[in-house]
Amino acid sequence: MKSALFSMGIALGLAGCAGGAYGTDADNGAPVMASATADLRDASGRAMGTATATQAGDAIRIRVDGMNLPAGAHGAHVHMTGQCTAPGFESAGGHWNPTGADHGKDNPAGMHKGDLPNILIGTNGGGTLEYSIPDAGVSGSGGAMLDADGAAMVIHAGPDDYRTDPSGNSGARIACGVFR
Repeated sequence: MKSALFSMGIALGLAGCAGGAYGTDADNGAPVMASATADLRDASGRAMGTATATQAGDAIRIRVDGMNLPAGAHGAHVHMTGQCTAPGFESAGGHWNPTGADHGKDNPAGMHKGDLPNILIGTNGGGTLEYSIPDAGVSGSGGAMLDADGAAMVIHAGPDDYRTDPSGNSGARIACGVFR
């Protein structure tokens, strides 16, 4: 009875945590985050959209819903550190790259786990990007996205050329959000 109450208390505690949804690490039974969300903001703090990372089997499903962004194509990347210090968001570090690859899907030595397709923004300032990162975990062991220092979603000023290391010549970081 005590064990059942303890287990129920843990489940209720995890369900009440702010941020993403939780599951269990298959290797050791420890709680792991099954999804995380980032609120994207520009350097002045204005809302620029949201990004959601959801565990889907052995892949991470990323969805970015942009708003208030300039029309056109913009590089979109998962960055390795969960910090978004304005104005330039350099605190987010480089692209999430647990395998030590080069940048870009068109680079023969690429690509980073954090390399995503460009997000296309319409004249209304909005756009959506959906992409699956294969062989990746939101959290847990083995190079997971949400490691000890977290991760951030970054939108760049220009399009990613999908080959130039380290960032695809995508320009300044114009929006950033920490995954929680």
